[in-house]
Amino acid sequence: MMPHLENEDFTRRSIRARIAWTAFISCGIDLVSKTLVIARLDDHPIRVLGSLLRLHLAFNSGAAFSLAPSATYFFSLFSIFIASITWHFSKKIHSRGWAYIAGLILGGIGGNLLDRIFRTPGFLRGQVVDWIEIPHWPTFNLADTSIFLAALFAVILTFRDIPPHPSLKKKGKVGSDE
Repeated sequence: MMPHLENEDFTRRSIRARIAWTAFISCGIDLVSKTLVIARLDDHPIRVLGSLLRLHLAFNSGAAFSLAPSATYFFSLFSIFIASITWHFSKKIHSRGWAYIAGLILGGIGGNLLDRIFRTPGFLRGQVVDWIEIPHWPTFNLADTSIFLAALFAVILTFRDIPPHPSLKKKGKVGSDE
């Protein structure tokens, strides 16, 4: 019985490490991209793929779609809350796929939260740097992309019946975490 417990503890630590590394890499790539965009992109958008993709520097004090620009402080606190809950419940994750999802969520939240903490006009009220523009969609950044990918992967794993924890597996279905 003891080797099983040691193996389970190793797996749990391994999953949490995977979550942390995914978050760190995701957030780091977002930070580097924003630093480069601020340093090199001026007021004129750059067309990358004609009208399909443009790089356009924008500062967003609101949420997605620039909603509620005066609620920046609330969004910051809500982000901290969601990140805390995600990290707390991540110890229950036994699936590598769901570990990556949790890491992408945490990395995306971290990237935008760092903007809210350190950018003007001040602590927890800073504007998020957005710079990717596609037609009929608000300008976004790589942190937003991480959160979007996490949601997409969560839908895929759910349809494949791969739960975050084996106890959530639907009875009568066989699935794989590979």
